[in-house]
Amino acid sequence: MASIPAPAATAFVSALLLAAALPAHTSDTASPETGASKIRIVRLSEVKGAVKMDRAIGRGFEPAVANMPIVEKSRLRTDEGVAEVEFEDNSTLRLAPDSVVEFQQLERLATGATASSVHLLRGMAYVSLVKTRGNAFQLLFGQQTLALEPGSHIRLDLNEAQANLAVLDGTVRVDGPAGAEEIAKKKTVTFHLADQSQPTVEKEIASAPYDAWDQTATGYHARTAAYSALSSSPYTYGLNDMMYYGSFMDAGGCGSMWRPYFTSAAWDPFSNGSWAFYQGAGYSWVSPYPWGWTPYHSGSWSFCPGAGWGWQPGGGWNGLSNASSLMASNGLVHLQPPPGHAPRPGETTLTAVNVKPLVQSQVASAESFVFRKDSAGLGIPRDQLGKLDKLSRQAVERGTASTHIYLSVPEAMSAGRAMNPGLGQVAVHRGYAPSAYSFESEPDARGGSANIGRSSGVSGTMPSRSAGPAPSSGHSK
Repeated sequence: MASIPAPAATAFVSALLLAAALPAHTSDTASPETGASKIRIVRLSEVKGAVKMDRAIGRGFEPAVANMPIVEKSRLRTDEGVAEVEFEDNSTLRLAPDSVVEFQQLERLATGATASSVHLLRGMAYVSLVKTRGNAFQLLFGQQTLALEPGSHIRLDLNEAQANLAVLDGTVRVDGPAGAEEIAKKKTVTFHLADQSQPTVEKEIASAPYDAWDQTATGYHARTAAYSALSSSPYTYGLNDMMYYGSFMDAGGCGSMWRPYFTSAAWDPFSNGSWAFYQGAGYSWVSPYPWGWTPYHSGSWSFCPGAGWGWQPGGGWNGLSNASSLMASNGLVHLQPPPGHAPRPGETTLTAVNVKPLVQSQVASAESFVFRKDSAGLGIPRDQLGKLDKLSRQAVERGTASTHIYLSVPEAMSAGRAMNPGLGQVAVHRGYAPSAYSFESEPDARGGSANIGRSSGVSGTMPSRSAGPAPSSGHSK
């Protein structure tokens, strides 16, 4: 298959995704009084370590996996792990370890704009909003409400005694018992929760242990958004991950198809995943792959002889209820169907599907990262190992491809890569997660390039939120 030039490919898929997205903004579930709809497209975009979610189905907190849809009244809890939530317009919420949030409001207004209210109950949260006009985002804590403007970026650290708000970018309005106040960027506000006295404002921002992780993640979203012709539109729907972890190809008689990197013709997009139960919607298919959001909620998968499975955009957006569309897509009778009934007491609400052994790329040692054929990007850090197309071709041709890295925590490399075969997620041992490391390219002695690994604040043993900046665990060549 020949690659389609990037501008043409992104324009092609963006136009179709935009057309598919617009009908989702009106729904029979809209409130007759306000015209607001509960149709939202919010997902758990990254999970590393021990993370749990209460999906508002009466089961309390249960294990969470990447690409789970998030609905109103859901709660998300990080224990010894970190998590990222992505909204429709590429805005993000990130949680450091030992944090809890509740999604009190997730609505779409009659105008098409979104209204989101998230309550931080404990821990540290980062919120990074893109400049989407009309969308409203509130972050609540204690008796205070933060109204975040589009384009703002904040860090909020909450404990029983006080809350520290760092405005990294933009302007934030604070409403609480002490009145209303606007906080400009590059300022820190300390709220004294016990006596509700006047907040203390400082004209500087101290560093925190997870700042580097937050900066790496926001940089990834900003860079990958540039790949999409929809970068200035609120309808990206996970397209950015697709453009990083795969590309559109000309599959001859099958036409233009998107395929993930590191896949051969034998790879099957439905061999591994989970069926997650949601009240009122039934079972929703959850893919373990880092790009596995948009292709399983819109368009269709087709098998092209000699090329393998590929995805083509089109049709409407299938939110929680994506099971029927996937089962009917191009006669995919091999897709293991979801349970025929709602989970009974004592039964799991997350049913694993593993038709084939799950393949993952991963750190092989303190000096090597191995890409494996048919891993389809699973285990590959986001935006940290350079462009993936050439490495993908090598892995498909030879079975594996490797990249030289340098890390100074070899025991974390060997001990931290336990795989949960049922859910296809990386289980973190002592806080280690493969994508917690950033890899930079540096010329080697032969004029080529070598990848240098450095800690981004979530590596080795996870630092406590009060421990101060995490020391770097990598070194340059």
